[in-house]
Amino acid sequence: MKNTKNDELAVCGFAAVKALEKNGWQRIKRLYFSAERAPLFGGLCKKLASNKRPYNQVRDSQELERLCGSVHHQGVVAMIEVPQIVPLNTEITALWCKNNEHAILLDRVGNANNLGAIVRSAAFFGIKNIVIPLDEAQSSITTSSYRVAEGGMEYVNIYSIKSIPRLLQDMQGRMVRIGTSLDAKKSVRDLKELSLSKPILLVLGNEEKGISQEVRSNCDHLIIIPYGGMSKDKTQFIDSLNVAQAASIFMYELSTLD
Repeated sequence: MKNTKNDELAVCGFAAVKALEKNGWQRIKRLYFSAERAPLFGGLCKKLASNKRPYNQVRDSQELERLCGSVHHQGVVAMIEVPQIVPLNTEITALWCKNNEHAILLDRVGNANNLGAIVRSAAFFGIKNIVIPLDEAQSSITTSSYRVAEGGMEYVNIYSIKSIPRLLQDMQGRMVRIGTSLDAKKSVRDLKELSLSKPILLVLGNEEKGISQEVRSNCDHLIIIPYGGMSKDKTQFIDSLNVAQAASIFMYELSTLD
């Protein structure tokens, strides 16, 4: 939940706030917590006090809910400045290529919880770079995505771009551009063969429509997660995974290439 008047974003959830405490407590402008959580944030309160930043124990959970706009606050809310997403540029992508760093490109993934889950998986598997388009259909950093990321926001770089096809064209020959599609002929198990020792730019599509046709045409390869369970009459029970679940499988495979 954003406080547009103060240009603040509410970060809630125990793991998210603890990761913020560890990696960037200086970003916290105000802290609120329940009586049950108070003993777990004593050290952070001392740091905030030394920098003349307020912290308060609230009387009831409704106050925390009001601050963050969610019942899933887990007893703590930290207010930070709204994160500024860094525009991707050629210097950054050059470092990816130099350091053989993979990147995840999201093609209009609109659900904030899915974005948060993708960030969490990226942090877990050591994928440091996520790119999102400046598009109304694409979710950005929100209170919900921060909470679902379970602290992953502090370990992943999120960049913005104006045009996905333009980025894919710019990365031709520099990274292996791989899209995900239900009608792909190649499998996620083929990633090692497809990578050719280059870093991979993996495109994950919109929850309903997948990657766009224009994006598909600018990919070097399309891959799929092989289907699993079949009914007795050989029909598929479920033909796709949630984008965040699929992302975890793809990122696991990416992590095994290094």
